[in-house]
Amino acid sequence: MGERKEEFLKEFGEDYGYPHASKNIDEIRATEFKRLDELVYLDHAGATLYSESQMESVIKDLTTNVYGNPHSQSDSSVATSDNVRMARQQVLDYFNASPEDYKCIFTSGATAALKLVGEAFPWSRESCFMYTMENHNSVLGIREYALNQGATALAVDIEDVEHHSGPSKSKLSSFKVSQHPAQRRTEATLTGTVVNGDTLGTVYNLFAFPSECNFSGVRFGLDLVNIIKEDAKVILEGSPYCRGQWMVLIDAAKGCATHPPDLTMFPADFVVISFYKIFGYPTGLGALIVRTEAARLLRKTYFSGGTVAASIADIDFVRRRGGIEESFEDGTQSFLSIAAISHGFKIINTLTISSIARHTASLAVYVRSTLLALRHGNGASVCVLYGTNAAKVLSRDIGPTIAFNLKRSDGSWFGYREVEKLASLSGIQLRKFISFVVRSFVSIPNPLGNECPQRTTISSSSTKENAGIERSRLMSLKAITIYPIKSCAGFSVDSWPLSSNGLQHDREWLLKSPSGEILTQKKVPEMCLIRTFIDLSRGTLFVESPRCKEKLKVPLEQTSCYRKEEMQLYGQRYEVQGYDSDVNLWFTEAIARPCTLMRCFGSEHTCCMNTSGIVGMCRDVQSKLNFVNEAQFLLVSEESISDLNKKLSKNPQNRSPGHQLPIHIDSMRFRPNLVISGAEPYAEDNWRNLTIGKACFTSLGGCNRCQMINLNPQTGQVQKLKEPLATLASYRRVQGKIFFGILLKYEENMRLGGWKDNDPEPRLQVGQRVYPNIS
Repeated sequence: MGERKEEFLKEFGEDYGYPHASKNIDEIRATEFKRLDELVYLDHAGATLYSESQMESVIKDLTTNVYGNPHSQSDSSVATSDNVRMARQQVLDYFNASPEDYKCIFTSGATAALKLVGEAFPWSRESCFMYTMENHNSVLGIREYALNQGATALAVDIEDVEHHSGPSKSKLSSFKVSQHPAQRRTEATLTGTVVNGDTLGTVYNLFAFPSECNFSGVRFGLDLVNIIKEDAKVILEGSPYCRGQWMVLIDAAKGCATHPPDLTMFPADFVVISFYKIFGYPTGLGALIVRTEAARLLRKTYFSGGTVAASIADIDFVRRRGGIEESFEDGTQSFLSIAAISHGFKIINTLTISSIARHTASLAVYVRSTLLALRHGNGASVCVLYGTNAAKVLSRDIGPTIAFNLKRSDGSWFGYREVEKLASLSGIQLRKFISFVVRSFVSIPNPLGNECPQRTTISSSSTKENAGIERSRLMSLKAITIYPIKSCAGFSVDSWPLSSNGLQHDREWLLKSPSGEILTQKKVPEMCLIRTFIDLSRGTLFVESPRCKEKLKVPLEQTSCYRKEEMQLYGQRYEVQGYDSDVNLWFTEAIARPCTLMRCFGSEHTCCMNTSGIVGMCRDVQSKLNFVNEAQFLLVSEESISDLNKKLSKNPQNRSPGHQLPIHIDSMRFRPNLVISGAEPYAEDNWRNLTIGKACFTSLGGCNRCQMINLNPQTGQVQKLKEPLATLASYRRVQGKIFFGILLKYEENMRLGGWKDNDPEPRLQVGQRVYPNIS
């Protein structure tokens, strides 16, 4: 890593890491973003991060000053009004916009600003709403207002052939424009703007484009503003929709974080932004920067307390406020959030926007070029980038957003979920993440000469050649665990009866929220602290919780006093029974949220298909099931767990907090029903079926693990190191799934040695021999 960083700095050292600022990037991260310890955050396109000093300044401001409602005239209200005026000016300064030419209208975000333009724009039947194909849905939503008023909507592709940073004499020659079919609505209702559609009136059209594409990072040449406003005919090439006056809207929500449009050079009529995209806080606050002349053309229908000087309830009279900002800002402004803006801009001004742009560009260029250069062992490309081409990949005129897909060596795609899951396990919130991509997705030649994904193959000694050796091993059943209530703690026994559903009473109950959601440890980690035990001789399920003083007793005997109903879960239709309020209140107290206890009395498979025609989550689609995810049984081996612990101990990062002892995982972390011993590590992967005692089972394949195994069952806390799933992902991943343990189906009608009339009820017992079949 040190060598690569050194090479990187040779090429980008003048731009990367704010070398001329009071703090470099490493110092900034250590002091301003301590919360990112062991975490790599790459989702700045979604929301950038606020700094610690920024928030300290905000808190100090709000705790030392009194800000009142700006609609009053008190001292605290005047202080608020002064803050708002200062914030408006800071926004205009950021875009190099004169307060005489532009006004800053605060909104709840960029989306609300776009909605305001769409609602108030003077549409007519001759109007045209033109927009680039690369646009956010919030921009596309303006089309509804245009079409409903009889206007035409027109999508265009614009390729910036030669990017210009400023106006030029041959602006048009740098753009290649392709028009898509025009859209009209014959049922459109024309209201209030017909006069503008008259041949004697002025027709107003709107062109919208992003300064930077949210998806790919491609930047659009801002010369488009001047071209459209001065002579749109040259773009539309004789189109019937080019008459009238054209106005331009720039969606700068993404682009303004590194390249805010200069409104003196490129005088767009409307610019929309969200402040959390620039400096992280506040959220829920944005702005519409509107050209003064354009603002006077907008027609707002609704009025509120903050936008009118006077109104009379019993007659049709209203006098709106004269100021542009106050006439469009409904209700009381979010004045405390507005007060925080100055502290955000202070951080930006300290670093300077040009340094931010160079820093992010250097990272983006490096990552793009490195991703494109990655190759599998067979020479196939690993990464496909979107929104650019090889000639432009090293250009710094592309924004610092990278859209990509990853391909396997055979040309098939790694799924989005797989990439996201592994990134999360690596502490990356989608560091420079190149090493993560190489480690997880690049195939290298193995010693035999064929291709294999690096560190992602499942290895097992159980092949046909050593099948005989496998059968000769003395394998036995080491532990049996029953989990009566889904996602709650189970209890271990030496012997337990089998039923057509699996282990008797295993996952026969579950907890359900008032909205119908099935509660599990993924949503309610403290469920693992609820302890259960079944006394078959007394016919009672006992339940304990550290939050409840009394132990709960639930009778096993079926009773008709409780109502029954049907429910669907994992492709199964269940007949279930609820319980009275006392039982439900006990569990509500135990998990600190409202819930009800439900019991399974029978299940019937219903073919639940997804849109691709594939059966849903449940793998066992023929057996009778209780409330299980995929199958009746989960089996793990002590040897596989021991091998996993060896791998965990070799990683120096896997140390318990404050101790030098490595993390140790026991079998209960995986919530198995059956634990065996005596096999080779991962031998179970290749078993087709097996016999335990006289009971026969069919293997349904490996169990796909999720982040629930990172939950410590003794504490209910998730491991910060994201283990053991992160280590399992490094060597037990196949086609995006991370396997550990196998799923079993009990073959109720099969029995070793056959059935006899005087046979006792089928049971499993610790110590019984295990006989696997590989062939």
